[in-house]
Amino acid sequence: MADVTRILILGGSWFLGRTIAEIAVARDLNVTTFRRGHSGSDVDGVTTIRGDRTDPDDLARLAQSSEWDLVIDTSSFIPRETLHLARALEPVAARYLLISTVSVYQGWPVEPLNEESPVLECPPDAGPDFGYDGDPGPSIYGFGKAGCERAVLETFGAERTVILRPGVILGPLEYVGRLAWWLRRMQRGGRVLAPGRPERRIQPVDVRDVAAFTLMPDLIGTMNVTAPGRETMGDLLNSCHDLSGGDAKLEWITDEQWLAEQGVRQWTELPLWRMFKGAWSVDSKRALDSGFASRLIRDTVADTWAWLNNGGAAVEHERASELGITPEREQAILGLWDATQLDHCGAQ
Repeated sequence: MADVTRILILGGSWFLGRTIAEIAVARDLNVTTFRRGHSGSDVDGVTTIRGDRTDPDDLARLAQSSEWDLVIDTSSFIPRETLHLARALEPVAARYLLISTVSVYQGWPVEPLNEESPVLECPPDAGPDFGYDGDPGPSIYGFGKAGCERAVLETFGAERTVILRPGVILGPLEYVGRLAWWLRRMQRGGRVLAPGRPERRIQPVDVRDVAAFTLMPDLIGTMNVTAPGRETMGDLLNSCHDLSGGDAKLEWITDEQWLAEQGVRQWTELPLWRMFKGAWSVDSKRALDSGFASRLIRDTVADTWAWLNNGGAAVEHERASELGITPEREQAILGLWDATQLDHCGAQ
């Protein structure tokens, strides 16, 4: 397969899309971004085409502007919009790479997963409300992404489609703010509610590693993109503690069922905490064998902390408002936990 030299990024101003653009420009690749320009900023060195992916005239103008070796789509959520976009670009693009998600799996986050695990059923022309939100899953988000995958595959065919299914992506520019929340919490100090077992294996990936992987010339097919599971929740939170410089003391509450009984919301109120065994059991051997390299979580934490302290601020995102436990609630739960430990000791 020929080297990738001409790239079209759909998006390119936020987090992963921006990081891809920056790496591609640093490699002297010819980079075009297609975006509305309502938020974020353009990366120096790219050619920017303003337009709305939902506007047929804008799509026609985009398709007439050039040809590309690779389209990288970081911003598809609604299948029918992706279908129209893919059809417009199919004559002028050699390959289409879609950033999907592990949320497309029927078993997420309950069951261990690999690329052969069943995927949610969603037609390629579905609208934004297709599917339903379950507890713990599936989700309308997952249904939508599954439909976007079908839209690209039906248009470009398997031999010209790359589908990457990341789990959690962290690092500088992160717009949801999961890692940033933990760093700020450690900086504030005091007793910190650390959920679950510190030895639990986790699989977040660094945004720069995912970005670099998208630019590999020979990618084809569908791949999960998660870290290999060599690091733990303890590694993550201890790195946040060590690098933030605060006087925080981690209080590990290992009885996760007890935490759930207190109404603590998994994934959001305590970011990245999830009880279900499948949350961090995603097989990414296919990506690792294809050249995906995942840096250590401590390096991701260190660079995110440096970004935050160098004036870094995430683009405002609606999901950011869901994050974090209030100081009052955190200390109240820790007090209840202390009482259960005293009762346990008294009963012995």
